[in-house]
Amino acid sequence: MWHRILAVLVARNREFYRDRAGLGWNVVMPLVIVVALAAIFRAGPEPVFKVGVLGEGGAASLPLLTLEHVEQVAVSDPAAARAKVERHQLDLVVDLTSEPPGYWVNDDSPNGYLAERLLLGGQGDAPAEAGPALEVERRAVSGAAVRYIDWVLPGVLALNLMFSSLWGVGWVIVRYRKNGVLRRLSATPLRAAEFLVAQVLSRLLVVLGSTLVVYLGASVLIDVPMHGSYLALALVFACGALAMISLGLIVAARLRTEELADGVLNLLVWPMMLLSGVWFSLEGTSALAQAVAPLLPLTHVVDAARAVMIDGAGVVTVLPELGILLAFAAALLAIAARLFRWE
Repeated sequence: MWHRILAVLVARNREFYRDRAGLGWNVVMPLVIVVALAAIFRAGPEPVFKVGVLGEGGAASLPLLTLEHVEQVAVSDPAAARAKVERHQLDLVVDLTSEPPGYWVNDDSPNGYLAERLLLGGQGDAPAEAGPALEVERRAVSGAAVRYIDWVLPGVLALNLMFSSLWGVGWVIVRYRKNGVLRRLSATPLRAAEFLVAQVLSRLLVVLGSTLVVYLGASVLIDVPMHGSYLALALVFACGALAMISLGLIVAARLRTEELADGVLNLLVWPMMLLSGVWFSLEGTSALAQAVAPLLPLTHVVDAARAVMIDGAGVVTVLPELGILLAFAAALLAIAARLFRWE
């Protein structure tokens, strides 16, 4: 018995290390992840306060913004900046565009209280030639902090959608090709385009069904926030699933081994997991990370789902994100159809 087990074990190991592509992904991928994390997160201690700055000019005259361990976050939308203060995502927002300059602070935030005291009374490290501190107008807001589970839930739903879409199409079709299923299908009247459409529709139903089950389960277990339109949320996940399924079809178009498919799928998944705002806000990450994030379809799924569930957005509000996801889906599906081969 044991010699048969050993024979199978040796054969399987040889099959693995003779597949140079699969072996390469298993060695290279961990290194890529480490390098990516080092590029995204800066070294050194985390800032104590996170202060948004709206506009330019005059910042050097505010002592708070010259202190160490105070992170400045550039903001461009006053309404979005105020919402972040209400949810305790920013401790303070300084508005340099108004006359006189003002600031938003949440009276319920302990960090906001301390940041305000530093803003009004701290000496900071501003150079002497900066002149006297600016007079600022206080604008109080209120609002409870958004629980992390409330904030992260849309990302978890989007992440589940991504995994189910990519592996449910990309890995399975590669297995079909390796096992000869696609060769047999090619001898039937079934055309490649019909096969791909059937795969997209089948996986779309499965993904949306599983996402609904996860959402309902979360609703039973925790107090799930849902301030927006259910129709908008369904459209976000449907368009996101189409984009992810189309990406999975590109992976499946030519590859012949599951090991290589796993490597390529992981190469696609990890950047999206890290750079799409699933687990943490991208504020404070490197400029490169923030530039790459909008190029990833998962970013638009997460942002749109979060806007619906937390901000109360409707269909009209998320239309730009839906348009981007449908454009992703159309372009990726066209590429997959052109690249696809039965064998």
